[in-house]
Amino acid sequence: MIYLLDTANTHEIARLFDLYPIDGVTTNPSIIALEQKPLKKTIVEIRKVIGEKAMLHVQPISSKTEDMVADALRYRDLVKGNFYAKIPVTPQGIKAMRILRDQGVNVTATAIFTQQQGLIAAKAGADFIAPYVNRLDNISSDGISVVSDIMKFIKAYNFNTKVLTASFKNVEQVHRVSLLGAHAVTTAPELFEALLYHPLTEKAVWEFYHDGVPYYDDDEN
Repeated sequence: MIYLLDTANTHEIARLFDLYPIDGVTTNPSIIALEQKPLKKTIVEIRKVIGEKAMLHVQPISSKTEDMVADALRYRDLVKGNFYAKIPVTPQGIKAMRILRDQGVNVTATAIFTQQQGLIAAKAGADFIAPYVNRLDNISSDGISVVSDIMKFIKAYNFNTKVLTASFKNVEQVHRVSLLGAHAVTTAPELFEALLYHPLTEKAVWEFYHDGVPYYDDDEN
């Protein structure tokens, strides 16, 4: 499983990268806007925090193919390292994916809500395709089923594309896409930490400490 943080908050990124085996960061224009800083400054700061080996997924705000390509190339050259251009699955985006792949740029197809969108993006050469789980659930659809079907497509047609599941509200959704064999998940920092938390673990650790402290000599602490 590839774990990614869906945030542009460099303080949270630094804190969680220090603690956990996280593989990279995903961003989008809305996430960048939350930090109220320029995009270029923000992604440069993120790269400094995570290093060049970690994945950094950056989405252009442009809607036209030529602008998406130009922005993606500019961001790649700016942050260097393990970079992915996040491109939405619009007609202009699909065209941009093919151009970027021909130019050797890693591509993540984003804003996927249907199985066919995922399949077409995979055929266009996307390295990752990102179906939105909770946003589908919010419109009375079934995000987990969409992910399941996309996973079947990837296997049936022998694509090298990986499925990067996104848009989660709770731990159960992350658990269910993991059971499907999704290659990656990207979550908000607070949800990632919730994946590890259990009250019985906290209770057990407290009991270990409470029971053991009287028997540890000062020079062993």
